[in-house]
Amino acid sequence: MSGKHIELFLVDGVSGGLTTAEIAGWTGHVLAGPRADLASVLRRPEASRNGCYLLLADDDAAVGGTRCYVGKTENFVDRMKQHESKKVFWDKVVLITSKDDGFNEGHWGYLEASLVSIAKEAKRASLENTQTPQTRKLSEAQMSDMEAFLGQLQVVLPVLGVSTFKMRPVQKMLLDLEPSKTSSPIFSLVKEKRGVNAQAQLAGGDFTVLEGSLVVGTWSGSGRAESTQRAYKAYKAHHERLVADGSIALQENGIGRLTRDVPFSSPSTAGAIVTGASCNGRKAWTSEHGDFGTWEARGIDRD
Repeated sequence: MSGKHIELFLVDGVSGGLTTAEIAGWTGHVLAGPRADLASVLRRPEASRNGCYLLLADDDAAVGGTRCYVGKTENFVDRMKQHESKKVFWDKVVLITSKDDGFNEGHWGYLEASLVSIAKEAKRASLENTQTPQTRKLSEAQMSDMEAFLGQLQVVLPVLGVSTFKMRPVQKMLLDLEPSKTSSPIFSLVKEKRGVNAQAQLAGGDFTVLEGSLVVGTWSGSGRAESTQRAYKAYKAHHERLVADGSIALQENGIGRLTRDVPFSSPSTAGAIVTGASCNGRKAWTSEHGDFGTWEARGIDRD
């Protein structure tokens, strides 16, 4: 896979403030900023263009801990003022435009519908859209342009901390002499007494437990140290969210089954949610090639 040259610019020189993102040779332009800087966003030249936008918020009760609204507009200024007064959930806005302003309302309608569809499939956020936008009719050439635009956008958004549209690029492969840089073999974690039989794979930076994996139906770990109790409380809340949103379906025997691929930040977090107890994921997840830690350290010379 070829590299990507992404140019980020901190408008105010502050991390977490207004930020622009572009890819060399790409017509797209992305502006992200906190709700507190909305006035500054609307004074930017990007706000006078047409395009798509995202309203985002961190929410522990939401799928993936994020709420997201996807929209399109021909006038960001008017639309954002409406959302400022009528939508209260969001704390971050992302404007998606074209530098040459070469796309029309039909192009942006196509992108809006595509983003909503991807978000539903990825299941990394709770969508605030109450209606499903319809894909606009474009020529074959125009659809090709928008698919290419979308592909680049899916590279840029995670760099800005937006993972809502990040699809899992899993290749269900065995480890060979030249393993992929973006995906791993399938790892398993089995605890027969707890009814656990889970499979997972590292891909695209996520350690993802795969659909169909059997996991504990309830999380009941406990600890004595205050730090351990905090960690266990977080694991329990995470597990309960997955049950509540249907990602873990409880079976008659009390065991849970994953109804979708679920990404985690690390193999240890994944192992803890799966088994109902703290877990050294680098040792617990294994494949025919050894444990995850061994695979992770492949190619490193040890003197």
